[in-house]
Amino acid sequence: MNKILSGLFEHKSLSREEARDIMLNIADGKYNDNQLSAFMTVFLMRSITPDELTGFRDAILMRRVPVDFGNVKAIDIVGTGGDGKNTFNISTASCFVVAGSGRKVVKHGNYGASSVSGSSNVLEQHGVKFTSDIEKLNRSLEESGVSFLHAPFFSPALKSVGPVRRSLKMRTFFNMLGPLVNPTLPKNQLLGVYNLKLMRLYRYIAQNEGINCTIVHSLDGYDEISLTSPFKVTNNTSEHVMTASDLGLTGGAQIDLYGGDTVEEAAAIFDDVLAGRASEAKKNCVIANAAFAIHTLEPEITLPQAVKEANESLESGAALDRFKKFVEVNS
Repeated sequence: MNKILSGLFEHKSLSREEARDIMLNIADGKYNDNQLSAFMTVFLMRSITPDELTGFRDAILMRRVPVDFGNVKAIDIVGTGGDGKNTFNISTASCFVVAGSGRKVVKHGNYGASSVSGSSNVLEQHGVKFTSDIEKLNRSLEESGVSFLHAPFFSPALKSVGPVRRSLKMRTFFNMLGPLVNPTLPKNQLLGVYNLKLMRLYRYIAQNEGINCTIVHSLDGYDEISLTSPFKVTNNTSEHVMTASDLGLTGGAQIDLYGGDTVEEAAAIFDDVLAGRASEAKKNCVIANAAFAIHTLEPEITLPQAVKEANESLESGAALDRFKKFVEVNS
């Protein structure tokens, strides 16, 4: 690792193969926490290259615990995190709105590293017990419409670096990797990123890997559709900038999306959203993200229709019912 760090400090980059081998060593626990911390810090000082990110991804997927749901048509809804906004769990709430509309979601998630509450935190707060038991994961998908894959159970490298990421309390390149290493290798994704450079990088990878992926970024820095500013949307064929009014929704202010100071507060906000008690700004941003997930999964459904279906899922209580069933199956 000392030799690797010396090269990186001299502004050298890693080949795809070198990046893969380093990540395999990380998965095998061959580096200590100080070395890992220094290695992660390098990529805070300079941009990661496509070869480096792809090589890291190769290694994590090589060592993953594979999960196969057969031919089930499903989508992963995930953000990179690391946008510094400390929002409530927007993508996780969106998963249950999509499930409430009758679709399937296979979400890959983890504890928050640079925010108060990641998807794993808010689900665990509700009594959810994470599992790698494929029968239970299948049952959850069938009965609730959502199956949740807690990243450390499926990716040894992500487990190895968990303590270091939490101690750093800042965005690292592992934020970039999380959405790319769902062990099911999903064919459909709604993916939120914290800057436009990363949007271009993910689009390149999605095109190369044949993933039907919609990538979103709010221009005021959110790694999801926040409706607090115009947002950019790109997929394998197009890209454009949109606003809340384009979806027939009203936007809000950044303070409206604040996720609280503790996991308990984040969980309470999450509950309010699914129960229809939250502010219009909170509900609308969840509806917007869910609508794009529906449209990604079924492109023949127009965005206005997808917004309508997402709204109906939330307002009718279907999304909350799906969440209650999810908790029942996974507790």
